[in-house]
Amino acid sequence: MTRKLAFTLGLALSASFCAAQVAPTVYVNPRADNDDPRVGLKAGLYDAGEAAMGVQKITSLPKPNGFAPDLALIAAMDAAPPPDPNAPRPRPNPNARSPYGTTNSDLAFVGHHIIVGNYYGVNFYDASDPLKVRLESSLICPGGQGDVTVYGHLLFMSVEAANGRQDCGTQGIPLPEGYVAPTPPPPPPGAPVGMRRPPEPPPSPDRIKGIRIFDITDVTKPQQVALVQTCRGSHTNTLVTDPNDKENVYIYISGSAGVRPTAELAGCSGKEDDPDTALYTIVIIKVPLAHPELAKVVASPHIFADPATGTLNALWKGGDHGAGTQTTSSTRGCHDITIFASMGLAAGACSGNGILLDIHDPVHPVRLDAVSDPNYAFWHSANFANDGSKVLFTDEWGGGGQPRCRASDPMNWGADAIFKLTADKKLVLQSYYKMPAPQTENENCVAHNGSLIPIPGRDILVQSWYQGGVSIVDFTDATHPMEIGYFDRGPVNGKAHAMGGQWSTYWYNGYIYGSEIARGLDVLKLVPSKFVTQNEIDAANLVHYGELNVQNQPKITWPANYIVAKAYLDQLARGTSLPANKIAAIDAAIDKRSKKDMSKLAAELDKTAPASPADANRLKAVSAILKGGGATGMGAE
Repeated sequence: MTRKLAFTLGLALSASFCAAQVAPTVYVNPRADNDDPRVGLKAGLYDAGEAAMGVQKITSLPKPNGFAPDLALIAAMDAAPPPDPNAPRPRPNPNARSPYGTTNSDLAFVGHHIIVGNYYGVNFYDASDPLKVRLESSLICPGGQGDVTVYGHLLFMSVEAANGRQDCGTQGIPLPEGYVAPTPPPPPPGAPVGMRRPPEPPPSPDRIKGIRIFDITDVTKPQQVALVQTCRGSHTNTLVTDPNDKENVYIYISGSAGVRPTAELAGCSGKEDDPDTALYTIVIIKVPLAHPELAKVVASPHIFADPATGTLNALWKGGDHGAGTQTTSSTRGCHDITIFASMGLAAGACSGNGILLDIHDPVHPVRLDAVSDPNYAFWHSANFANDGSKVLFTDEWGGGGQPRCRASDPMNWGADAIFKLTADKKLVLQSYYKMPAPQTENENCVAHNGSLIPIPGRDILVQSWYQGGVSIVDFTDATHPMEIGYFDRGPVNGKAHAMGGQWSTYWYNGYIYGSEIARGLDVLKLVPSKFVTQNEIDAANLVHYGELNVQNQPKITWPANYIVAKAYLDQLARGTSLPANKIAAIDAAIDKRSKKDMSKLAAELDKTAPASPADANRLKAVSAILKGGGATGMGAE
């Protein structure tokens, strides 16, 4: 069956599926049609077909030795007969490696260094020349997930797998002779169908589940300086800074592993009714910057509790929401937490709920609101709009390893949900957005990690969709998000399901970097299109970060200069607030640097009635720049 025929059949399936699904009450972007360039791309690991709009691929760097795919094993696997579907399914081997190599995960940035986390360690890249990114060094240090954050010369790395050793050894934790694994517990309520947690191994003094801290003063020789053990390991971690505390940083840990036995880590309890249970909580680590080796757990707040009754399990209990709705995971912990320090807020994507936290006191976060959604399976990650007026959550329906962007899949399942953040700090659903191009059965695809592109006057997110590639969405109008760019490849394997695609895709200092699970590191850049002008790209590129952890989202500011003014003018030209002749006059005055003309035009702008709140902000910004003569001052808080 061809990919385009599969698309056509999928549309028929989609129609019957959606007849049973509860109709959405807010806007959902439409699915792309069969003529979308992303439909029918050639499969391949390194030679797949590619399609792009609004972005240009600069280079792709394959994963280095120790992390890379085994091409001979892939060839042998492709040549082997298909497995017997009736044969017993083997238990997962935690030490087994995929023929496509170890999994690339999240990204962090400091200076000209790109840090690529991996289930097997971390790779450091030099991007001092983004056109010639090169590998600087590799650190092999297994332990699963490999979520990374950075602060100055300190690197924090998540560990949650049972093979994580304190010494970074690759041999895992050998099982005692004659050991028989216990029957694994049933999956928690609302867990994805087929999910089965592997049995917990016996306790070991050599194991680490939690956070590794490295000194990366010399990225070619990273030194492990501390280990912080936690009861459920660390699936992800978020760096938190306190403006009133310059001596320490804090790490919010979201753990998803089973609760460790007390024989391995004292004080760990997995009992539902224990007030000190490791369930229904996050873990907060305090890291003294002068002595990171003294890092320790300082709090485990039960942020899902009912403040009136004290019930710890007070949010979504797991299960569906009625006929035609999604089966949603129970809220026992967060998957990811995004900090927006400029407002003292955090957005938690917490399996069964999206939550809003007050983090003015970072050791004692307070829940302000919690929302659930009948179309969401697993609340995964979050991004704020730059002005804090919106929060975009993602749904990792199927856990990231399943094909959830087929023509038969609902457009508001496995999608982004965009919420308005009200003045009284409540979340109100406005719309859904899903990468629109249908993918095949062999491509794992669902909403995943992304970051803002700092185009002034617009809320634009560049986002990973695993093998759905990269999608760039404009959610300036929270009620009608739209795709304005993309980059996609054909399947990693066209004959069978294989895990791959973009894990994280982030904008950093003028370029877009993507950690491709199977293939390596992608480097992209924005190019002008019918949706984005060169002036807007130039204005975005004025923003420069010295360091970026996307889950510690900075407040972006732009210089009050003429480049930014021209970007705003291009945006006004798309609407009706300002006629074309007035825009041309302002452009001409800027080009001539005519203070007299600019002053006159600024006064006229102050009297112009905007067609939308976004245009009101643009008119005000252009007027201020014209009055100020293009003064500078920019950055990110």
